[in-house]
Amino acid sequence: MFVACLALAACVPADRRAPAPATAKRPLAVVAKPAWQARKVVTDAVTTPGGRLHTVKPGETGIAIARAYGVDWGKVAAANGLKPPYVLEVGDRLLLPSARQAAAQLAAMSVEERARAFDLKIDDIITGGEPAASPGPAPKPTPKSASKPGLKPPAVVQPLPQLAGEAPQFRWPVDGRIVSGFGAKPGGRFNDGVNLKASAGAPVRAAGDGVVAYAGDAIPGFGNLLLIKHAGGWVTAYGHNEALLVARGKRVAQGDIIARAGETGAVTEPQVHFELRRGRAPVDPVRVIGGR
Repeated sequence: MFVACLALAACVPADRRAPAPATAKRPLAVVAKPAWQARKVVTDAVTTPGGRLHTVKPGETGIAIARAYGVDWGKVAAANGLKPPYVLEVGDRLLLPSARQAAAQLAAMSVEERARAFDLKIDDIITGGEPAASPGPAPKPTPKSASKPGLKPPAVVQPLPQLAGEAPQFRWPVDGRIVSGFGAKPGGRFNDGVNLKASAGAPVRAAGDGVVAYAGDAIPGFGNLLLIKHAGGWVTAYGHNEALLVARGKRVAQGDIIARAGETGAVTEPQVHFELRRGRAPVDPVRVIGGR
Protein backbone atom coordinates (compact mmCIF):
# COMPACT_ATOMS: atom_id res chain seq x y z
CA MET A 1 0.00 0.00 0.00
CA PHE A 2 1.04 3.58 0.15
CA VAL A 3 2.63 5.49 3.00
CA ALA A 4 0.90 8.41 4.64
CA CYS A 5 1.76 10.89 7.39
CA LEU A 6 -0.38 11.62 10.41
CA ALA A 7 0.02 13.99 13.31
CA LEU A 8 1.41 13.19 16.74
CA ALA A 9 -0.56 10.73 18.89
CA ALA A 10 -3.00 10.12 15.99
CA CYS A 11 -4.55 13.58 16.42
CA VAL A 12 -4.97 15.13 13.02
CA PRO A 13 -6.07 18.50 11.63
CA ALA A 14 -9.82 18.83 11.30
CA ASP A 15 -9.54 19.62 7.60
CA ARG A 16 -6.30 17.99 6.37
CA ARG A 17 -3.90 15.51 7.90
CA ALA A 18 -0.61 16.96 9.16
CA PRO A 19 2.73 15.21 8.57
CA ALA A 20 4.31 13.20 11.35
CA PRO A 21 7.53 11.20 11.75
CA ALA A 22 7.37 7.92 9.86
CA THR A 23 9.41 5.88 12.34
CA ALA A 24 7.78 2.83 13.91
CA LYS A 25 9.60 1.66 17.01
CA ARG A 26 8.87 -2.04 16.69
CA PRO A 27 8.34 -4.37 13.71
CA LEU A 28 4.98 -5.47 12.42
CA ALA A 29 3.94 -8.98 13.46
CA VAL A 30 1.04 -10.68 11.69
CA VAL A 31 0.67 -14.39 12.38
CA ALA A 32 -1.96 -15.27 9.78
CA LYS A 33 -2.07 -14.98 6.02
CA PRO A 34 -4.50 -12.49 4.46
CA ALA A 35 -7.72 -13.95 3.03
CA TRP A 36 -6.92 -12.20 -0.26
CA GLN A 37 -4.14 -10.36 -2.01
CA ALA A 38 -4.65 -7.10 -3.89
CA ARG A 39 -4.07 -7.35 -7.63
CA LYS A 40 -1.78 -5.04 -9.55
CA VAL A 41 -3.79 -2.67 -11.75
CA VAL A 42 -3.17 -2.60 -15.49
CA THR A 43 -3.98 0.86 -16.88
CA ASP A 44 -6.11 -0.24 -19.82
CA ALA A 45 -8.95 2.28 -19.50
CA VAL A 46 -10.96 3.18 -22.60
CA THR A 47 -10.81 6.87 -23.53
CA THR A 48 -14.19 8.61 -23.96
CA PRO A 49 -15.19 12.30 -24.42
CA GLY A 50 -15.87 12.54 -20.70
CA GLY A 51 -12.64 10.94 -19.50
CA ARG A 52 -11.40 7.36 -19.15
CA LEU A 53 -13.43 4.29 -18.21
CA HIS A 54 -11.59 1.58 -16.28
CA THR A 55 -13.27 -1.83 -16.05
CA VAL A 56 -12.76 -3.28 -12.56
CA LYS A 57 -11.09 -6.69 -12.49
CA PRO A 58 -10.93 -9.38 -9.77
CA GLY A 59 -8.70 -8.41 -6.85
CA GLU A 60 -8.41 -4.72 -7.76
CA THR A 61 -9.06 -2.11 -5.06
CA GLY A 62 -10.30 1.43 -5.47
CA ILE A 63 -7.13 2.89 -4.01
CA ALA A 64 -4.91 0.85 -6.32
CA ILE A 65 -6.93 1.87 -9.39
CA ALA A 66 -6.75 5.58 -8.49
CA ARG A 67 -3.01 5.47 -7.80
CA ALA A 68 -2.31 3.57 -11.02
CA TYR A 69 -3.83 6.44 -12.98
CA GLY A 70 -2.29 9.15 -10.79
CA VAL A 71 -5.54 10.52 -9.40
CA ASP A 72 -6.92 11.01 -5.89
CA TRP A 73 -9.17 8.14 -4.74
CA GLY A 74 -11.53 10.47 -2.89
CA LYS A 75 -12.21 12.41 -6.11
CA VAL A 76 -12.77 9.19 -8.04
CA ALA A 77 -15.29 7.98 -5.44
CA ALA A 78 -17.11 11.33 -5.54
CA ALA A 79 -17.16 11.50 -9.34
CA ASN A 80 -18.68 8.03 -9.56
CA GLY A 81 -21.23 8.58 -6.78
CA LEU A 82 -19.82 5.79 -4.61
CA LYS A 83 -21.42 5.46 -1.18
CA PRO A 84 -21.04 3.11 1.79
CA PRO A 85 -20.02 0.31 1.84
CA TYR A 86 -17.86 1.44 -1.14
CA VAL A 87 -17.26 -2.11 -2.40
CA LEU A 88 -16.54 -2.29 -6.12
CA GLU A 89 -17.79 -5.21 -8.18
CA VAL A 90 -15.94 -7.01 -10.93
CA GLY A 91 -17.12 -5.50 -14.21
CA ASP A 92 -17.94 -2.05 -12.81
CA ARG A 93 -16.61 0.80 -14.91
CA LEU A 94 -14.99 3.66 -13.03
CA LEU A 95 -14.99 7.07 -14.66
CA LEU A 96 -11.53 8.66 -14.36
CA PRO A 97 -10.15 12.00 -15.59
CA SER A 98 -8.44 11.92 -18.95
CA ALA A 99 -4.64 11.80 -18.94
CA ARG A 100 -4.57 15.49 -19.89
CA GLN A 101 -7.03 16.41 -17.13
CA ALA A 102 -5.08 14.42 -14.53
CA ALA A 103 -1.80 16.05 -15.57
CA ALA A 104 -3.35 19.53 -15.45
CA GLN A 105 -4.80 18.91 -11.97
CA LEU A 106 -1.44 17.67 -10.71
CA ALA A 107 0.45 20.61 -12.22
CA ALA A 108 -1.89 23.07 -10.50
CA MET A 109 -1.17 21.61 -7.06
CA SER A 110 1.61 22.68 -4.73
CA VAL A 111 4.09 20.14 -3.38
CA GLU A 112 2.21 20.07 -0.06
CA GLU A 113 -1.14 19.60 -1.80
CA ARG A 114 0.24 16.71 -3.82
CA ALA A 115 1.56 15.03 -0.67
CA ARG A 116 -1.80 15.40 1.07
CA ALA A 117 -3.75 14.17 -1.96
CA PHE A 118 -1.79 10.93 -2.13
CA ASP A 119 -1.42 10.29 1.60
CA LEU A 120 -3.11 7.09 2.73
CA LYS A 121 -5.66 7.63 5.51
CA ILE A 122 -8.07 5.47 7.45
CA ASP A 123 -10.86 6.97 5.34
CA ASP A 124 -9.14 5.65 2.21
CA ILE A 125 -8.75 2.14 3.61
CA ILE A 126 -12.42 2.07 4.64
CA THR A 127 -13.69 3.31 1.28
CA GLY A 128 -11.22 1.86 -1.21
CA GLY A 129 -9.11 -0.83 0.42
CA GLU A 130 -11.13 -3.96 -0.33
CA PRO A 131 -10.85 -5.99 -3.53
CA ALA A 132 -13.66 -5.99 -6.06
CA ALA A 133 -16.44 -8.43 -5.23
CA SER A 134 -18.07 -10.84 -7.66
CA PRO A 135 -21.09 -9.24 -9.33
CA GLY A 136 -24.43 -9.76 -7.62
CA PRO A 137 -27.93 -10.04 -9.13
CA ALA A 138 -28.72 -7.59 -11.92
CA PRO A 139 -30.11 -4.33 -10.47
CA LYS A 140 -33.62 -3.14 -11.25
CA PRO A 141 -33.92 -0.37 -13.85
CA THR A 142 -33.63 3.15 -12.39
CA PRO A 143 -34.23 6.65 -13.79
CA LYS A 144 -31.27 8.00 -15.80
CA SER A 145 -30.96 10.95 -13.41
CA ALA A 146 -30.12 8.56 -10.54
CA SER A 147 -27.31 6.73 -12.31
CA LYS A 148 -23.62 7.38 -12.87
CA PRO A 149 -21.49 6.33 -15.88
CA GLY A 150 -20.91 2.59 -15.80
CA LEU A 151 -21.95 2.11 -12.15
CA LYS A 152 -25.01 0.76 -10.40
CA PRO A 153 -26.95 3.29 -8.26
CA PRO A 154 -25.46 3.65 -4.74
CA ALA A 155 -27.26 2.29 -1.72
CA VAL A 156 -29.17 4.66 0.53
CA VAL A 157 -26.98 5.87 3.39
CA GLN A 158 -28.55 5.77 6.83
CA PRO A 159 -28.05 8.83 9.07
CA LEU A 160 -25.52 8.67 11.88
CA PRO A 161 -27.29 7.35 15.00
CA GLN A 162 -27.55 9.68 17.97
CA LEU A 163 -28.13 7.07 20.66
CA ALA A 164 -25.91 4.24 21.85
CA GLY A 165 -28.84 1.83 21.57
CA GLU A 166 -28.83 2.22 17.79
CA ALA A 167 -25.27 0.90 17.49
CA PRO A 168 -23.98 -2.66 17.98
CA GLN A 169 -22.99 -3.52 21.54
CA PHE A 170 -19.33 -2.59 21.49
CA ARG A 171 -16.81 -3.00 24.34
CA TRP A 172 -13.56 -1.23 25.12
CA PRO A 173 -10.48 -2.96 23.64
CA VAL A 174 -8.37 -2.49 26.81
CA ASP A 175 -9.12 -1.50 30.41
CA GLY A 176 -6.82 1.52 30.59
CA ARG A 177 -8.00 5.07 31.22
CA ILE A 178 -8.38 7.62 28.44
CA VAL A 179 -5.18 9.67 28.04
CA SER A 180 -6.41 11.65 25.02
CA GLY A 181 -10.09 12.15 24.37
CA PHE A 182 -12.11 12.53 21.20
CA GLY A 183 -12.33 15.88 19.41
CA ALA A 184 -10.44 19.12 18.89
CA LYS A 185 -6.96 19.57 20.34
CA PRO A 186 -4.61 22.57 20.69
CA GLY A 187 -2.93 23.69 17.50
CA GLY A 188 -5.89 22.92 15.24
CA ARG A 189 -5.54 19.15 15.55
CA PHE A 190 -8.43 16.72 15.93
CA ASN A 191 -8.49 13.26 17.48
CA ASP A 192 -10.81 10.97 15.50
CA GLY A 193 -10.85 8.53 18.41
CA VAL A 194 -9.50 8.13 21.94
CA ASN A 195 -6.12 6.99 23.22
CA LEU A 196 -6.22 4.44 26.03
CA LYS A 197 -3.35 3.78 28.44
CA ALA A 198 -1.99 0.25 28.23
CA SER A 199 1.00 -1.82 29.30
CA ALA A 200 3.42 -2.94 26.60
CA GLY A 201 2.29 -6.32 25.31
CA ALA A 202 -1.14 -6.14 26.95
CA PRO A 203 -3.90 -7.96 25.02
CA VAL A 204 -6.03 -5.80 22.74
CA ARG A 205 -9.51 -7.26 22.23
CA ALA A 206 -12.04 -6.86 19.44
CA ALA A 207 -14.72 -4.33 20.36
CA GLY A 208 -17.36 -6.36 18.55
CA ASP A 209 -17.99 -9.18 16.10
CA GLY A 210 -16.68 -8.44 12.63
CA VAL A 211 -14.16 -9.04 9.85
CA VAL A 212 -10.62 -7.65 9.72
CA ALA A 213 -10.51 -5.15 6.84
CA TYR A 214 -6.89 -4.06 7.29
CA ALA A 215 -3.81 -5.18 9.20
CA GLY A 216 -0.58 -3.32 8.52
CA ASP A 217 1.67 -0.34 9.11
CA ALA A 218 1.12 1.76 5.96
CA ILE A 219 0.03 4.77 8.04
CA PRO A 220 3.14 5.55 10.15
CA GLY A 221 1.35 7.85 12.60
CA PHE A 222 -0.71 4.89 13.80
CA GLY A 223 2.10 2.33 13.73
CA ASN A 224 0.76 -1.23 13.55
CA LEU A 225 -2.93 -0.70 12.79
CA LEU A 226 -6.02 -2.91 12.62
CA LEU A 227 -9.40 -2.05 11.12
CA ILE A 228 -12.44 -4.25 11.74
CA LYS A 229 -15.74 -3.91 9.87
CA HIS A 230 -18.93 -4.61 11.83
CA ALA A 231 -22.62 -4.89 11.06
CA GLY A 232 -24.51 -1.74 10.14
CA GLY A 233 -21.55 -0.03 8.45
CA TRP A 234 -19.57 0.39 11.68
CA VAL A 235 -15.77 0.21 11.72
CA THR A 236 -13.34 0.06 14.65
CA ALA A 237 -9.65 0.98 14.49
CA TYR A 238 -6.82 -0.07 16.83
CA GLY A 239 -3.48 1.72 16.51
CA HIS A 240 0.07 1.78 18.02
CA ASN A 241 0.16 -2.00 18.52
CA GLU A 242 3.34 -3.90 19.28
CA ALA A 243 2.08 -6.92 17.32
CA LEU A 244 -0.94 -7.75 15.17
CA LEU A 245 -2.36 -11.24 15.81
CA VAL A 246 -4.96 -11.38 13.04
CA ALA A 247 -4.78 -10.65 9.32
CA ARG A 248 -7.04 -9.16 6.68
CA GLY A 249 -10.15 -11.26 6.03
CA LYS A 250 -10.15 -12.95 9.46
CA ARG A 251 -13.55 -13.13 11.17
CA VAL A 252 -13.37 -12.24 14.87
CA ALA A 253 -15.78 -12.30 17.78
CA GLN A 254 -16.17 -9.65 20.45
CA GLY A 255 -13.48 -10.08 23.10
CA ASP A 256 -11.07 -12.04 20.90
CA ILE A 257 -7.43 -11.01 21.35
CA ILE A 258 -6.45 -9.34 18.07
CA ALA A 259 -3.21 -7.52 18.96
CA ARG A 260 -0.66 -6.68 21.65
CA ALA A 261 -0.48 -3.08 22.85
CA GLY A 262 2.67 -1.10 22.12
CA GLU A 263 4.10 2.29 21.21
CA THR A 264 4.56 2.07 17.43
CA GLY A 265 3.88 5.12 15.31
CA ALA A 266 3.91 8.68 16.62
CA VAL A 267 3.67 7.97 20.36
CA THR A 268 6.29 7.68 23.11
CA GLU A 269 4.58 5.37 25.59
CA PRO A 270 2.42 2.22 25.29
CA GLN A 271 -1.22 2.97 24.45
CA VAL A 272 -4.05 2.01 22.11
CA HIS A 273 -5.53 4.52 19.70
CA PHE A 274 -9.15 3.38 19.35
CA GLU A 275 -11.62 4.72 16.81
CA LEU A 276 -15.28 4.00 16.24
CA ARG A 277 -16.73 5.04 12.88
CA ARG A 278 -20.09 4.83 11.16
CA GLY A 279 -18.92 4.54 7.59
CA ARG A 280 -16.27 7.23 7.24
CA ALA A 281 -17.61 9.45 10.02
CA PRO A 282 -15.74 9.16 13.37
CA VAL A 283 -17.93 8.90 16.48
CA ASP A 284 -16.85 9.49 20.08
CA PRO A 285 -16.54 5.95 21.54
CA VAL A 286 -17.61 7.26 24.95
CA ARG A 287 -20.94 8.32 23.43
CA VAL A 288 -21.59 4.80 22.13
CA ILE A 289 -19.91 2.50 24.67
CA GLY A 290 -20.15 4.63 27.83
CA GLY A 291 -17.68 6.17 30.25
CA ARG A 292 -14.53 4.51 31.52
